[in-house]
Amino acid sequence: MDQPDPIRSLSVVIPAFNEEASLEELLERADKVCRSLHLDYEIIVVDDGSTDRTAEILDRAAQARGSRIVALLLNRNYGQHAAVMAGFSRAAGDLIITLDADLQNPPEEIPRLVEAAGQGYDVVGSVRVQRQDTWFRKGASRLINAMIKRSTGKQMSDYGCMLRAYRRHIVAAMLRCREHSTFIPILANSFAGRTIEIDVRHDERKFGDSKYSLLKLINLMFDLVTCLTTTPLRLLSILGLGLACSGFGLAFVLVLLRLLLGPEWAAEGVFMLFAILFIFLGAQFIGLGLLGEYTGRIYTDVRARPRWLIRKMSGSPLGKKFPV
Repeated sequence: MDQPDPIRSLSVVIPAFNEEASLEELLERADKVCRSLHLDYEIIVVDDGSTDRTAEILDRAAQARGSRIVALLLNRNYGQHAAVMAGFSRAAGDLIITLDADLQNPPEEIPRLVEAAGQGYDVVGSVRVQRQDTWFRKGASRLINAMIKRSTGKQMSDYGCMLRAYRRHIVAAMLRCREHSTFIPILANSFAGRTIEIDVRHDERKFGDSKYSLLKLINLMFDLVTCLTTTPLRLLSILGLGLACSGFGLAFVLVLLRLLLGPEWAAEGVFMLFAILFIFLGAQFIGLGLLGEYTGRIYTDVRARPRWLIRKMSGSPLGKKFPV
């Protein structure tokens, strides 16, 4: 096997939305960990349109003397994955690590990801051990992971964990993709030659609440199913074929019973016909909904509007822009 490319510089990309309570501790711990690696590094924090003091704290930290922090302030909230992609567009490291801002994935796990990537892996995923989340979040995560595996065939255990490492060429490939609905872990795996997962610690949330409400989780599930695979359309075709065959079979049985048992029996089968009708109507609405999702995504991508708009950028430790 060829020798892996050496890792000489590191970029840590952190999306943040209303994280003023945890931000100062996060920056202090992340900077301490990165300094211990003896690599040239930068910590890029993307403010995703926060309404609290997050942007102010980031801007001040980035402009401090000797700071290794880069603050990207977006003009509004675009969502977690769009914020990460904005961070990728300004990252210059040989290895790029993503991290949540809520400190549930501790920055102290970063050296283990760097060590694994140094063994030649393109993508290093992570699996949260003894998750400190509510039963609702755990259940939703298991459901989403199962849907991803079935829809895409990408066999990784914990797609919801933001703590991941990507080689530079993987991030460059992702930046060349122009679709608006992007689920970064799956997209990265589609380009990666070698991937690995490692167990990481998961701490209790010390500050604030989760930014994923029930509605946002539902939207995420639709994004996952439709953004990177056409499997639902194939399943819809199979379902339609099965329903059509069942409908023809039931129609044949109903006609046969009508001939054998007389019209009195047929009159009492009206509700059965209504039930069959509702099954077909439901299947049609499901199909129209899925087709609408795909059509809407085509419309969004064809317009080719910017996926984010950076209002302000402070700091530039590595002094160069990631090539796109």
